[in-house]
Amino acid sequence: MKLTKFGHACVRLEKDGSVLVIDPGSFSEESALDGAQAVLITHEHFDHVEPDRLRRAAEGNPSLEIWTCEGVAATLADVPAKIQTVRHGDTFGTAGFAVKAVGEWHAPNHPDLPIVQNIGFLVDEEVFYPGDALTSPGVEVPTLLVPTNAPWLKGMEMVAYLREVRPARAFSTHDGLLNEIGLGLVDRWLEMEADQQKADIRRLQPGESVTLS
Repeated sequence: MKLTKFGHACVRLEKDGSVLVIDPGSFSEESALDGAQAVLITHEHFDHVEPDRLRRAAEGNPSLEIWTCEGVAATLADVPAKIQTVRHGDTFGTAGFAVKAVGEWHAPNHPDLPIVQNIGFLVDEEVFYPGDALTSPGVEVPTLLVPTNAPWLKGMEMVAYLREVRPARAFSTHDGLLNEIGLGLVDRWLEMEADQQKADIRRLQPGESVTLS
């Protein structure tokens, strides 16, 4: 499986000629959706889902499948794709990938804002993407996509999450709000945790790919 990091919170997975994209929101490159057969969306915030972008992708590929929670599905009425809703514990197959939905709610963000639905995705028992939450997957995770910056997240919480899940490898996600100074701090903390856990924990540059065994 090939994993490519796109801007902020978007990743693209490729396997055997199939393409699955997670959270192609407005802070990521639209090219992430090129040739995609399936899209997974964790929650309704604009940095994770952009309906106009999905509509354009679906117009070019009428067989496009979108899997998400009910809150997001309600915003995609004008997208001509096959839209499927899933909840915590659901399992499904799409574009040749086996996926399990994990989690229910976004992390608390602001006292005056409602907490929205959020589902994480475990793909092929290899990659776990929690969305905007620090959800415990409850299983061994070879590759964790770990949020490293957000209004709802402290650095110490990120480290605690890495130590709870203890993945074989972890790559930064949700880092598009940081300038070079902030990214340097994230790099240093991830490097420290990689040394502590003796694991491959780091930030991929946008457009950088890794091959997962």
